[in-house]
Amino acid sequence: MSDRELYCDTCEGVQPFEAPPCADGHGADCPDLACTRCGAAVVIGTFTFPADQPAGRRHHRAPRHRAA
Repeated sequence: MSDRELYCDTCEGVQPFEAPPCADGHGADCPDLACTRCGAAVVIGTFTFPADQPAGRRHHRAPRHRAA
């Protein structure tokens, strides 16, 4: 189990949080955390972006050709 100090909304203060045993195989990197004082749970979310496209790049349509 890993310990982190985070703000707990239920306890209204900074409390130690720990990752419970993870059934998904995340180990110490489990995104589920629980307050050791009251048991409130939080999930730490992460985002991933495709590596084949630079961030902020817009999709452009090919120009249309008009008949003369």
